[in-house]
Amino acid sequence: MQFPLSFADLTLWLAITSIILLATSELISPYYGRTNLLVEKKRLRSTALTVGIIFILSILVQIYLMAPF
Repeated sequence: MQFPLSFADLTLWLAITSIILLATSELISPYYGRTNLLVEKKRLRSTALTVGIIFILSILVQIYLMAPF
């Protein structure tokens, strides 16, 4: 059985997820007014940054795999 997603698909998914998480963490920031969300803002931001770092690492892996040696 073959996994239906390629490494490029997973990288694209990571990029979209990190952008959504970062935008959400900024929109529910206390500087934009009161929100009644039950989401821990620090945990959301750290998760968004973690997914962003994983995305950057996956891009570096793709560059490494494409580089001729």
